[in-house]
Amino acid sequence: MLQQIFQLDQGWFLALNQWHWDFLDPIMYAITYKFTWIPFYAVLLYFLVKQYKKEVWVWILAIVVCIVCADQLASGLIKPLFMRPRPSHEPLLEGLVHVVGTRGGKFGFVSSHASNTFGLSLLLYKIMKPRYPWIKWLFFWAVVVAYSRIYVGVHYPLDVIGGALVGLFSGWVAVNFGNLLTHLFLKKDEEKNG
Repeated sequence: MLQQIFQLDQGWFLALNQWHWDFLDPIMYAITYKFTWIPFYAVLLYFLVKQYKKEVWVWILAIVVCIVCADQLASGLIKPLFMRPRPSHEPLLEGLVHVVGTRGGKFGFVSSHASNTFGLSLLLYKIMKPRYPWIKWLFFWAVVVAYSRIYVGVHYPLDVIGGALVGLFSGWVAVNFGNLLTHLFLKKDEEKNG
């Protein structure tokens, strides 16, 4: 059964990966490159600080928890557990995969990029949506980053779907962690000062 699912996944991957244009290759490579997003993260941090001011430390810690949880579940636990080769390392697909940039590490299930972006998107959406309704567009960003991993040839569709689920779980954990910190520390400060 699992083998049939993986074969279907390979078919989906080949259909999506072969749909490419030369002019789009550098754009997708930039999208998938993690350091491309540093200015974007700085803008998000600006809005986070603007909203939470002195209490922003709680949500910065929650972001750290989210990324560590998402990344370690994906790369530290699931990839070594399943040991599913990336399409760029799959001998059966040699010559069929359109690879843009590097081939990535050996194993691909689940995508850390998808995990991290979906986790961050859920966390920021949950804590910033009342003040910044546009924050919902972070999910579109996460989808584009996840799709770029298929485009550049380093992940199957199920890799990014699995990564997205791990990310959503990690975002949920981080939201609850932040709410717990708020309850434990910030409410006590209010009681002392009140």
